[in-house]
Amino acid sequence: MRTMEDMESSAEPAEESAEPDEESAEPDEESAEPDESSAEPQEERTVIRTGREFEQEYRLDASEAGQFLIEVGEQLRDSDELTIVEDEWELPFAFGEPVHLEVDFDGVREPELEIELELPGRTDENAPDVE
Repeated sequence: MRTMEDMESSAEPAEESAEPDEESAEPDEESAEPDESSAEPQEERTVIRTGREFEQEYRLDASEAGQFLIEVGEQLRDSDELTIVEDEWELPFAFGEPVHLEVDFDGVREPELEIELELPGRTDENAPDVE
């Protein structure tokens, strides 16, 4: 599955990063010994959890946005969890029912179509017993 990380390459950057390109750096020959941690990224992603507000906007071409929507749709269809991943963060989300879908068309002046999907969080709580 492609993630938001894959799609970022064709998105217009919202902000510039001052970090050097890690792929262009040559590896240090002395530290090139294989170990278990070398398979993982050197810096771990921040995991976005409940109790925090988070928002990220992207400017994508229609093809990339469509691919993202397909992948989101496949996870909605096949699972009860959705995970969105970026270079620096990941957002795992266990969603519940019902899902709220809104289609909003504004045909005045410059026509615009907005499609909004709201996923409620899933709770693992059970109802109390009645005696």
